[in-house]
Amino acid sequence: MKLSENRRSFIKKAGALAGAFSINSFFNQIHAAAWQQLEKKYLHKSPMEIASDEDYWTVIQQGYSASSSPIIILNNGGVSPSPLAVQQAVERFNLMTNQGPSYYMWRILDQGRENLREELAKLGGCSPEEVAINRNATEALVTIIYGLDLQKGDEVIGSTQDYPNMMQAWQQRALRNGIVYKQLTFNFPSENDSEIVNAYRQAITSKTKVIHLTHVINWNGQIMPIQKIARMAHENGLEVIVDGAHSYGLLDFKIPDLEADYFGTSLHKYLSAPIGSGMLWIKKEKISKIWPLICAGDPKSDNIRKFENLGTRSFPIEQGIGEALNFHNAIGTKRKEERIRYLKDYWASKAEQIPGVKIHTSLKKEYSCALAGVSFDRLTPGELEGRLMRDFKIHTTPVSIANINCVRVSPHVYTKISDLDKLVDGLEKIARGV
Repeated sequence: MKLSENRRSFIKKAGALAGAFSINSFFNQIHAAAWQQLEKKYLHKSPMEIASDEDYWTVIQQGYSASSSPIIILNNGGVSPSPLAVQQAVERFNLMTNQGPSYYMWRILDQGRENLREELAKLGGCSPEEVAINRNATEALVTIIYGLDLQKGDEVIGSTQDYPNMMQAWQQRALRNGIVYKQLTFNFPSENDSEIVNAYRQAITSKTKVIHLTHVINWNGQIMPIQKIARMAHENGLEVIVDGAHSYGLLDFKIPDLEADYFGTSLHKYLSAPIGSGMLWIKKEKISKIWPLICAGDPKSDNIRKFENLGTRSFPIEQGIGEALNFHNAIGTKRKEERIRYLKDYWASKAEQIPGVKIHTSLKKEYSCALAGVSFDRLTPGELEGRLMRDFKIHTTPVSIANINCVRVSPHVYTKISDLDKLVDGLEKIARGV
C-alpha cells in the first residue's frame, strides 16, 4: 500500500514538474521571489542604464554555477553554461525518465513540446507553426541545405567566413549534385553596409538561387546587414538562409523582420539552454518545399513537425529549454543585449590601448555585441590563447579562418567585471613580455 502511494505521489509530482511554464517551474522555485523584488527596483531604468549597474548583475550572476568556475570562461560563443535552474531541471527530468523511459519520455515530457514551441516562437516573434525543435544550428541549417530542390548548375552564394559545417554541406552538394558554390571574402571589421550588400549583389548571375548568410560572424562578432541583403536578394528572385547561431537569445530582434526565408540557431549559446539544443525556423509557405533529413510520413507536408522526426532523443534536454527561456525572459532580451555589449566594450576599449594589441571587431553597437577578436603581431592565435589559459586561467578560443586571425573573446551575463580586468591585465603582461 505504501509503495503504491509513493508511486502515485511520484507520478503526480513528475507531471507537475514537466511543465517549465507552470508555477512549479524550477526558475520559480529558485528565483521568483528574489527576482520579483529586483524587477520592482529596476522597473523604471532603461536597458542602457542597467547595463553598467553591477548590483543588478550580481544577482543574475548568482543564478549560474559558472560564475564561480576555477577558470574564467570567455568562450561563451562556443557553448554557454546553463543557469542552475536549467541544470536542475535536466537532472530531475533525467532521473524521472529513468524510472520508466518509454512512459516518462513519451507520455509526460513529450507533452510539453507544444508549449515549448510556442514560447520559442514568442521570443522569435514568429508563428509556432514555423518553429521546429532540434539539436543545434548545424542540424537546422543542414536540413535546409540538403532539403532544397537545387539542380546541377544552380548557384549558391556564401562566404569563406561562414561556419565550417555549413560550408562543408554546400561543398558536398556541389560534389554530389553539381551545384555551383561561390564564396565571398570580406575585410572585417566593416562599418559599411552598402559595401557588403553590393558584394552579394555583384556575385549574382542568372543561375543564382540562394544566398547563405551568417547573422553574427562567429569568428569576430561582425553583425551583418541581413535585412538589407535579404531585400536585395528577393528583388532578384533569390531565397535567403540565415545562420543565427550567435544572435537568437542575444540580440533584440524578431526573426521575420530579417526578411529571410530560413533561419537556424543553437539554443545552447546565448540563450543558455541545455547543451545540444537548437531551433529551425522556416517561413510558413516554404515548409512544404523542403525535404526533411529524416522522413516519417509525407515529406512534402507543410507541417513544421516533419523536421522533428529524430526518433528517440533527449527529452530532458528538450524540456530544459523551457527553463532557459524562463531565465532569459526574466532578464529581458534588450537588457541582456546591452549588458553583454557593455562587457565586450569594457575589455576591448581598454585592450586596444595596449601597445601591440589589435582589436578585430567594430565597437559601434550596430556592428557587434558579444564577440570580439584580439591579437598580437608577434603571437599566433594559438600561442596567445595558450598563454591566456596557462598563465591566467582564462579560456578563450583561437581563430584562423580565411583572413581572420585572432583570439575570440565572448563574455556572458554571468561574467564579472573583475574577470575582464584579469583579461586586460593578462594582455598587458603578455605585451610587456612578462
